[in-house]
Amino acid sequence: MEPTVCLAQCEAMIQKGSSSFYKAFRYLPSPRREAVYVIYAFCRMIDDAVDEPQRSPYSIDELEQHFNRLDQAANHFIWPSLRWLFDTFPLSKKPFFRQMEGQRRDLSFTHYETMEQLEDYCYLVAGTVGEMLLPVLHDQPDIQVIEAGIWLGKAMQIVNIVRDVGEDQSRGRRYLPLELLARHRYTDSDFEMGVVDERFQHLVQELDTLSRSWFARGLRGLETYPASSAFSVELAASFYAAILDEVKAANYEVYKKRAIVSSLNKLKLYTNIKMKYTLLSEVNDSNAVSL
Repeated sequence: MEPTVCLAQCEAMIQKGSSSFYKAFRYLPSPRREAVYVIYAFCRMIDDAVDEPQRSPYSIDELEQHFNRLDQAANHFIWPSLRWLFDTFPLSKKPFFRQMEGQRRDLSFTHYETMEQLEDYCYLVAGTVGEMLLPVLHDQPDIQVIEAGIWLGKAMQIVNIVRDVGEDQSRGRRYLPLELLARHRYTDSDFEMGVVDERFQHLVQELDTLSRSWFARGLRGLETYPASSAFSVELAASFYAAILDEVKAANYEVYKKRAIVSSLNKLKLYTNIKMKYTLLSEVNDSNAVSL
């Protein structure tokens, strides 16, 4: 399969599966842009293998086996795309395997007890994505930048958990830890019945606060990124954080409907961040001239 055709199919997957990520990262220059599309596409396949196995071309075990022998894998556009990715950027396979470990956990560990368990899960399924993306988005990521990327991924996963409470409940999963429920006197039975009251609102507000603190950690060191990468990262983070605002605006009715950031609100966020980076560029150019 021609690499350009395979990469185009990865782009189609992110365009269909996540308008937020697609809109945030499409401003990257090539080949960074295409690399993000490949990473998204493979992570999407890992997730679908667990959540929608009847529609997935591979089981999670088959994905892992093919990835383990990537040089031999064939018959799907993802394999030439991944070979291109690893040939183009200095990525490690380790975060991809940890991502599979996290998604596989959904098959057996469906009800969380502690916040520590939840954070560990957030790392496996989303912090690892930060580790995958950093060699693509940053030319020389140091340990502080890598840690920030992990925090950003974990922040986004908390948003996913808040947004998808109802969907996960229908799949027999409760990511909201009993420790958190107990702190707000909200019971497992309340969760099963989809009760939205003041207790639940306070529970979600605690997750909101936690996620935003992790977003703040995740955006540290953006000044060390290439400007286009920093812009895309900050835009993606703003799109995701805005989901929490939509949850609040909908009075925390996350059991019955999925919070979505409108195209108009995304445009406003884009405009504000674009203006910020335009001003930064002008300041940097002015300083360069004065030197």
